[in-house]
Amino acid sequence: MKKFGVIALAGLGLLLSSCGDKKAENATTSQEQTVAEKSGDVFAVDAAASKVDWKAFHKGGFAPRWGTLNVSTGELTVAENNLASGEFVIDMKSLKVDPASVTEKDKKYTELEAHLKNADFFDVEKFPTADFKITKVEDLAAGATKAVEGANKTISGNLTLLGKTMNVTFPAKVEVVENSASLKAMFTVNRADWGIKFGTDETDPAEWMISKDIEINVDVKAGKK
Repeated sequence: MKKFGVIALAGLGLLLSSCGDKKAENATTSQEQTVAEKSGDVFAVDAAASKVDWKAFHKGGFAPRWGTLNVSTGELTVAENNLASGEFVIDMKSLKVDPASVTEKDKKYTELEAHLKNADFFDVEKFPTADFKITKVEDLAAGATKAVEGANKTISGNLTLLGKTMNVTFPAKVEVVENSASLKAMFTVNRADWGIKFGTDETDPAEWMISKDIEINVDVKAGKK
């Protein structure tokens, strides 16, 4: 396994992150839950206007890497002017590394992209998509200090990555305006929950030199069918 890929992958995740200095709220992770029933009006996800960003770090926060993933399809449902359910699919083959995140003279962002896509990591030929399916939507309780600006809801959903599904809960900003609906969220997940490990055990430098945290930033926009 190439050292560059090991150090740099830490990063993906699905999912996707803000590239700012603000550390995102840690998502709560649990086992797969029952998906919320569809009810109300259906809003089709606008793939061109939606995206997922990711960011990852070495231990200590050095040399972060970041990039994007495309949302390919999805829908949100709205009942009584509130988000009731929803799901969207992420195109893992669309994984991009921002060239600005690879500043070392001896490293190329294109090599990192290729390595992240191969069987060492996300194996996009075998797992070409990841998906998120909402299981619960609740009003946001006080205390989410590191959430996306304007957060007003707590979203729980099943995130499937590399064929493994875990439920994640995080604060989000949900807006429903006339014929459109949107969902924005910024949160941190632990890559190990999806079996993304780089060393044989915790003492292996390939594992401990990379932070387990992956920051994810979701921006999904949808229009009424």
